[in-house]
Amino acid sequence: MQVKFEKLDHYGRGITKINDKICFVENALPKETVEIEVIKETKKYFLATAKKIIKESENRTKPICPYYDKCGGCNLDHMSFKKENEYKEIKVKEILEKFAQIPNNKIKTIVYDKPYHYRNKITLHHEDEKIGLYQKKTHEIIPIKSCYLVNDDLNNEIKNVRQTNDDEIILRIGNKTREILNSTNNKNKIISYIGNKKYQISKKSFFQVNSTITEKLYNEIKEIINHSNSENVLDLYCGTGTIGIYISDIVNKVLGIESCKEAVEDANYNKKLNNAAKCTYKLGKVENLTKEITKEYDTAIIDPPRSGLDKKVIEKLLEIKPKTLIYVSCDPVTLARDLNLLKEKYNIEYIQPYNMFPRTYHVECVCVLKLR
Repeated sequence: MQVKFEKLDHYGRGITKINDKICFVENALPKETVEIEVIKETKKYFLATAKKIIKESENRTKPICPYYDKCGGCNLDHMSFKKENEYKEIKVKEILEKFAQIPNNKIKTIVYDKPYHYRNKITLHHEDEKIGLYQKKTHEIIPIKSCYLVNDDLNNEIKNVRQTNDDEIILRIGNKTREILNSTNNKNKIISYIGNKKYQISKKSFFQVNSTITEKLYNEIKEIINHSNSENVLDLYCGTGTIGIYISDIVNKVLGIESCKEAVEDANYNKKLNNAAKCTYKLGKVENLTKEITKEYDTAIIDPPRSGLDKKVIEKLLEIKPKTLIYVSCDPVTLARDLNLLKEKYNIEYIQPYNMFPRTYHVECVCVLKLR
């Protein structure tokens, strides 16, 4: 069956229609004619695979990765990088307009850097003697020798991975230090940098995977804090304390809250490492520590997981009314959901998309809100 495609969905799949029912096809681009094979039908949609590209888009590129057709690590390597950035900017605009009625003029031009070799971390899966990445939508392991998304030094480290009893093998590299964390050889802590701040990272600690884009994003947050004349800052879902420490030089105090014990231990170590005495860290889920979120804080930086904010956290923020909210989001859909509630008392100044995860459909955003 041959079909034409007009646009992509928010997962990077081509969208067409068969008998007036929507059909999603991976590896299909707008303005292409593709021979497809339907592999699943539900009441609402079809899923199909692209068997042959009959008419190619000018934005199609040949994937450089030998595992691309099988591995689930990335899904936009068949698209030019320029078009990828356009797609992500449009995606953010469409989602925020549809689900939160935010006009397109509130969305800035996407910030991006290089498309490959940007990741400072890779998680490999291990079963029997196979070590690699999961096949798309399965737990079948695809053995790999390297990954184009990952830093070159980490790719060299893959061959030093030992057999282990763990299901997961974590490799990380320190920005500037070039230290390598390899969970199979008991090297479980490294030092990495963002700007001129240095941070200890452990195996389980959250740390942004794209150091270059992270520095651009943190510089923007610092500029917002500066222009807002912020004094007392909440750093919610603070991980290893990276953002709070990054802006600590220009504020009076920072309170970070984080649920991962290992990350809080790292945050307290990082506080000493950077002489950031203004920072204090509390262990626990943000929604369980709302008593710590008080009216003395005039600014809140919020960097939640993909699931977004717990309603208890939103209710508390609306109660204490910090003058500035800086929401860092890795999912525009949950961002839109949360903004619908925060809009009760806040105006949205702007939203800045970042291509933190090139060659995947994921996109990071910074949203700046001001109390009305």
